[in-house]
Amino acid sequence: MYPATIHNLIECYKKLPGIGEKTAERLALSTLQLDDEILNLFSKSLLDSKKKIKRCKKCNHLSEEDLCSICKNTNRDQNIICVVEEPKNVIVFEKVGTYNGLYHVLDGLISPLDGVNPEDIKIDELIDRINKEDIEEIIIAVKPSIEGETTAMYISKLLENINVKITRIAHGIPLGVDMEYLDLLTLEMALEDRTDIS
Repeated sequence: MYPATIHNLIECYKKLPGIGEKTAERLALSTLQLDDEILNLFSKSLLDSKKKIKRCKKCNHLSEEDLCSICKNTNRDQNIICVVEEPKNVIVFEKVGTYNGLYHVLDGLISPLDGVNPEDIKIDELIDRINKEDIEEIIIAVKPSIEGETTAMYISKLLENINVKITRIAHGIPLGVDMEYLDLLTLEMALEDRTDIS
């Protein structure tokens, strides 16, 4: 139906998460409408992101240098580490703009059924940081799932004999949602994590 070049472009777009056949077609055809300057910038940005982006040697976040801008920022609280599953979680916290500590990206969660064991993610690197740096608090900010709970419990167990405060982000009912639409796990966690009204 399409010439081979456009077909290949559609197939490339389909490799992106959440992009189906129709959206890939629309993106490919829209790409043809871009002027040369934008198209060159687009292709250069794709190549640069693959060549230049690496992982921060300290926190494992995305960076163009050995240390990311967050780890290099001396104005941030150097005594708190927020532990997250993947780099996009760091971006979400940074968009909120209220957290001023450091991060540690695990690159996954423990999931024995999927063959992901503690040694397959960056837990050893986290423990090493805690032992070498003056860390007072670890905030575990992983998704409320079986894998997230397993990972949180595993990290807590490893740290139980280390003088560091371990906290978790609260899980519960989102603002503005009708109770009838809540899944049972969210409701259960909201009940368990309830707080006093002051």
